[in-house]
Amino acid sequence: MAQKKAGGSSKNGRDSNSKRLGVKVYNNNYVIKGSIIIKQNGLKFNSGENTYYSKNYSIHSLINGIVIFYKKKNKIFIEVKNVY
Repeated sequence: MAQKKAGGSSKNGRDSNSKRLGVKVYNNNYVIKGSIIIKQNGLKFNSGENTYYSKNYSIHSLINGIVIFYKKKNKIFIEVKNVY
C-alpha cells in the first residue's frame, strides 16, 4: 500500500495581467502634444484646459506645456499650461 496520499490539484493560482493604470506624468513636468498624462478606468481624474479624454478615459495633452493638477469642489482636474 502507498504510504503517501496523492497530491490534489489546486484550484487557486490564477491572476489577470496588470493594466498599468495611474499617473504617467506628474505635476510641473513637461509634456508634448498627444502624450498620455493619466491612464484610468472611469473618471477618477477630470480633464481640464488643453487636455482631452480618449475612449478608455485616458487623459492626453492637446499642446506642449507643463502639467498642472488642481482640486475644485472635491474633484481633481488636470490641465496643461502653455510655456513660452
